[in-house]
Amino acid sequence: MRLRIYRYDPERDAEPYLQAFQVEPSGPMLLDALEGLKEEADPSLTFRRSCREGVCGSDGMNINGRNGLACITPIEELREPVTLRPLPGQPVVKDLVVDLTRFYEQYRSVQPYLKNDEPRPEHERLQSPEERAQLDGLYECILCACCSTACPSYWWNPDRFLGPAALLQAFRFINDSRDTGEGQRLDELDDAFKLFRCRTIMNCAEVCPKGLNPTAAIGEIKKALYKRQI
Repeated sequence: MRLRIYRYDPERDAEPYLQAFQVEPSGPMLLDALEGLKEEADPSLTFRRSCREGVCGSDGMNINGRNGLACITPIEELREPVTLRPLPGQPVVKDLVVDLTRFYEQYRSVQPYLKNDEPRPEHERLQSPEERAQLDGLYECILCACCSTACPSYWWNPDRFLGPAALLQAFRFINDSRDTGEGQRLDELDDAFKLFRCRTIMNCAEVCPKGLNPTAAIGEIKKALYKRQI
């Protein structure tokens, strides 16, 4: 298998470069090839990985121009040479590892937890099956950052546009029947940049490894804001 991998060590390299490799994968997924390459050819190659099952989202990278998770990307579906780069638009720490500090700060800014000012029940806050179903397609996000780093609006305004991942999580709690903070959440999102920089390009839905649609969630937030003004 032929690979071309983005290499950059800020402590040693003046500029990033692509390095060519030949590797015999030990398994069917791209991550298998990367782990074999690191073990057998170049221990300095740096990338994140953990669960190997598309659950943790840690091995997000740009694969032949498209963001995805190396652990669930079948080698047989890739055109060679396979070109690997770090997720776009983020500061590169080393090789395929990027600094996601801002991404997580934006996630935290939408307050991704239940708010409820009603008296606490004796046991738990209940939902009907229908209310619970309203969270399908929202709660499954693994924060891999593939969607936000594929979004041109996020590239252009990374310090002001919250991005698809954070806004998907914002709607997850706005849409939760147990949450009473909808008004406050909408107030904080009613901003020309935080929310309305989304241009419905749909890159986020295209690359999401979980098959989620952040664009649709963003549209629902906009709709809720419009309804308040009527």
